[in-house]
Amino acid sequence: MENTLGLSLGQKFEMERISRAIDSEADPTVLRGIAKQLLNAWQTQKAATSWVIKQQISSDSNI
Repeated sequence: MENTLGLSLGQKFEMERISRAIDSEADPTVLRGIAKQLLNAWQTQKAATSWVIKQQISSDSNI
């Protein structure tokens, strides 16, 4: 996966750690659980990003 957002070194290490954990897991039930956690985190991040953008737009229009 290409690093286009300039992730910090800590974030890169965390991604590698989780990637290795996924690669080493053979239990489909555990993998499904990980996938659901990642889906939840992704959607939560999308919602937070959207909220921040709306706040910024609202703040800019009040100037």
